[in-house]
Amino acid sequence: MGMMRKLGLGLVGTGLAASLVWALWPQAVPVDLAPVTRGPMQGVILAQGVTRVRNPYAITAPITGAVTRSPIEVGDQVVAGETVVAVIQPADPALMDARSRAQAEAAVAEAQAAVAVAQSNLRQAESGLDHSELQLERSRALADRGTIPRRMLEDIEVAHLAAQQTLDAARAQLELNRAALTRAEAQLLGPQALYDPDTEPGSCCVQILAPQNGIVLDVEDQSARLVQAGSPLLTIGNLEELEIEVDLLSTDAVRVPDGARALVERWGGDGALDARLRRIDPAAFTRISALGIEEQRVRLRLDLLNPPEDRMGLGDGFRVHVRLIVWEAENLVQVPQAALFRDGDGWAVFVQDADRARHRRVEIGRQVAGGAEVLAGLDEGALVVLYPARTLADGQKIVARD
Repeated sequence: MGMMRKLGLGLVGTGLAASLVWALWPQAVPVDLAPVTRGPMQGVILAQGVTRVRNPYAITAPITGAVTRSPIEVGDQVVAGETVVAVIQPADPALMDARSRAQAEAAVAEAQAAVAVAQSNLRQAESGLDHSELQLERSRALADRGTIPRRMLEDIEVAHLAAQQTLDAARAQLELNRAALTRAEAQLLGPQALYDPDTEPGSCCVQILAPQNGIVLDVEDQSARLVQAGSPLLTIGNLEELEIEVDLLSTDAVRVPDGARALVERWGGDGALDARLRRIDPAAFTRISALGIEEQRVRLRLDLLNPPEDRMGLGDGFRVHVRLIVWEAENLVQVPQAALFRDGDGWAVFVQDADRARHRRVEIGRQVAGGAEVLAGLDEGALVVLYPARTLADGQKIVARD
């Protein structure tokens, strides 16, 4: 019985010792591994852009007047020199208050009296001329017989000429007073008094024709209204001539080379569209971000390279996502950014060596989202630890996580 008890205690002690050794024995750390690869690499800037029609035509009112209801709508096709896009009529006279109307009516009465006076003067001048003609005929007959001297006949001829001039002046004065009457009566015209209901619309008005072939992008107001000279009426553009407008931070804009290639994604259609940078504005502008931070931004303009049939449905002012390619290379050794960590002034990774993690310093070149160029320290195919824990040490045992 004593021996069995000792044997049992020995077995228990051995099990406890084995358990303690197992608990204290270094365990393999489960980690995520990824290979170092070789392949193409691109440096890109992601941004949102807006499509714009290049060289749109903004049509404004050439004169002040009343524009009729728009004969065209947004989306209508127009033909240069043929399609009437706007009609401007004379504006209605303004309504008069009581004092202005009384003054206008008094002016009409005054003009009418002046016409009456001019008519009376005209009749008087006509009578004077008739009398002067009779007197001149008698005087010529008497002068021929020698009854009156020649000098008296000359005076009568001068008086006859003066009578003719008086008649001409009376007629001119009558016309002048009649014109003044017409002007005074025009002051009494009210709204709609200038329009003939039997006249065809636009027959007395200014018709504006489309300056180019294209589509109506915007109509300022469909309804009839008063407009001042220079007021915007509508905008016409050609959807086949689209460009993309992108606003970048000024620190990003300086990295974009001239003629940079770009991909237009998430525009609503299948696949990505090709684009190329045409211009970077030389001046930046200030914009307040959603967080209330002042940002200096620069506007870039890109030309779409795909033919119009490959981007059907894409119109003016559509939101798109742009991938600007700043640089690209075809054959670079790359390591995932998730494997990198700072080691003093440089970079390092943990590389799998059999079942151990080995600390290795690496020289890194250009970095992009998700990857970095390896200049030295790693070879293609090596397995590196992703997101290494701070407790992971050189030589520690590791195992790939399922």
